[in-house]
Amino acid sequence: QVQLVESGGGLVQAGGSLRLSCVASGNIYNLNSNGWYRQPPGMQRELVARISNEGNITYGDSVKGRFTISRDATKTTVFLQMNNLKPEDTAVYTCNLNIRWPRAAYWGQGTQVTVSS
Repeated sequence: QVQLVESGGGLVQAGGSLRLSCVASGNIYNLNSNGWYRQPPGMQRELVARISNEGNITYGDSVKGRFTISRDATKTTVFLQMNNLKPEDTAVYTCNLNIRWPRAAYWGQGTQVTVSS
């Protein structure tokens, strides 16, 4: 079993920055990817950023150039540096970890990010 715990959310003014962290614990083998998703109020969950086991990175179109995903050498802690935040970035941000085999997806409890205009 894998547990994910996020931290770093909060309230920030437009143009500001926040850094989210996600710490994974448990039996983590055959890692496929670490990632961040978000769900704005009244909308579906969407990809923010994902980093594969090999280090390939994918960003959602709306955050390219503003957000940066990174992780530590153990691949158990993932960070999301969010710069130039906009009110439309307001959402619950959730950490994700995918395992290749046996195939499994794990999710954190989510952390609220609110950007005021």
